[in-house]
Amino acid sequence: MNSIPTPITRNSKSILNAAVIVAALGYFVDIYDLLLFGIVRTDSLKDLGITGDAIRNQGEYLISMQMFGMLFGGILWGVLGDKKGRISVLFGSILLYSVANIANGMVTTVDGYAFWRLVAGIGLAGELGAGITLVAESLPKDKRGYGTMIVASVGVSGAVAAYLVYQIFQDWRFCYYAGGGLGILLLFLRISIAESGMFKQVQQSDEKKGDFFSLFTNSKRFTKYIQCILIGIPLWFLVGVLITFSPEFAKALGVQQAETIAAGKAIAFCYTGLVFGDIASGLLSQWLKSRKKIMGLFLIFNLIMVFVYLNAYGISAATFYLLCFTMGFSVGYWVLFVTIAAEQFGTNIRATVTTTVPNFVRGSLPLIILIYSFFRDSFFDGDILKSGMIVGSLLSIVSLLALRKMKETFHTDLDYTENNNENFI
Repeated sequence: MNSIPTPITRNSKSILNAAVIVAALGYFVDIYDLLLFGIVRTDSLKDLGITGDAIRNQGEYLISMQMFGMLFGGILWGVLGDKKGRISVLFGSILLYSVANIANGMVTTVDGYAFWRLVAGIGLAGELGAGITLVAESLPKDKRGYGTMIVASVGVSGAVAAYLVYQIFQDWRFCYYAGGGLGILLLFLRISIAESGMFKQVQQSDEKKGDFFSLFTNSKRFTKYIQCILIGIPLWFLVGVLITFSPEFAKALGVQQAETIAAGKAIAFCYTGLVFGDIASGLLSQWLKSRKKIMGLFLIFNLIMVFVYLNAYGISAATFYLLCFTMGFSVGYWVLFVTIAAEQFGTNIRATVTTTVPNFVRGSLPLIILIYSFFRDSFFDGDILKSGMIVGSLLSIVSLLALRKMKETFHTDLDYTENNNENFI
């Protein structure tokens, strides 16, 4: 058995400790930048001289570069988080995407834009995983759900902030500068924040840390890892397809004044709902002392809302936006999703898992769009509504089956490693 040093005693700590505050603010800026591109995409490309169908094509190119950066960054930051520490990754990622944000506001060509979306994607990949891991390891097990709830709910409100900043200033370059400035300010205002005690213990042991490939060399570990990814897939289908392409869905539904439906506004309403959903799911999980039960309820509610949304014929524009809000609420299980991932694995690989899982979910969007397009073009003769219902149903079923096989982690003590499954507190 690997030698594990005697652990330190963990006392009850305030939910609003330094780790929670810094992680929440960092994730706020993270989401601000992640969703900002979708909000300013059209105007920024027009300003760079792109017109017509090229706006859509170049937009797909840019977002693909961002997603590639996030996939690569997820692995990079995750491994570093287990090898070098959660704090180093937390602040390193904030610094990188803040610099990239400012640089995005200075671009003059599409290729330059693509390069800095790639860099931004790498930076954006690290903050959430490092923050959630640090918070989960810094709070007692009966309080960590509250801590991760605060991080997620404050963080996703960054999407609303991005929309409001753009609506107020109507300058896409200023929006990027603002995001970069917020990140730099957060670094200057950094609070004295202590590294995770669990990480320090493992650092003193001979455990192998941050071994990404170990997730694929053990069947049980691999199964857990894939399950963690699958339970988050429906959320990104809703945000990445149903909400992002809301103007097209509004037209197909015959929404009154469908031409006024704006994707940026739909995203803002969706993420406002997601904030409330994260709070609700986090509180319910704490009160019922279960991650799985609440996760399952939200997955079912999400599926119901997909069908309501895709059958809302002839509604008013105001009601359509209200549906976007409710849709966002229905996927307010993001806080549970990342918490479950953190709780499923040992300390020596926890940051790797918690960082890569949400980024692989985000990175699944091109595959989701490919499946959606296949059903739309091959089975339903371009009917986006039927295609959306089929894909939404399939993804929800897969997620519910994956969740059913996962263990309940609410009461799990996290002081263990993958090679020493006996808790050592």
